[in-house]
Amino acid sequence: VQLQASGGGLVQAGGSLRLSCAASRRTTSNNGMGWFRQAPGKEREFVAAISWNGGLTNYADSVKDRFTISRDRTKSTVNLQMNSLKPEDTAVYYCAASRSAVATSDSSLYAYWGQGTLVTVSS
Repeated sequence: VQLQASGGGLVQAGGSLRLSCAASRRTTSNNGMGWFRQAPGKEREFVAAISWNGGLTNYADSVKDRFTISRDRTKSTVNLQMNSLKPEDTAVYYCAASRSAVATSDSSLYAYWGQGTLVTVSS
């Protein structure tokens, strides 16, 4: 399974971006999917996850009420709508496919990772 993330870029604080993740094949349709990020000099952290059927979502406290994760199983895509962006959201964002069907924040349960897309939020 290959995951291709896109949609990153430079945006001013308070702006919005929409990240997309396309899977190479539909084997991810029964897997939970997630987004993680890694800022310069920091460890990778969980951002958001969605269950296999989209029925459950899970968010890091730092992005709740600002970010929304969604998926289209027919197209094998997962999106992350990011609103009210802050400079501290600056990071490389990675999409990942979980070994489980649930919306987990545990990175050790994710078997496949995309290459990352850079999001830069200026103040």
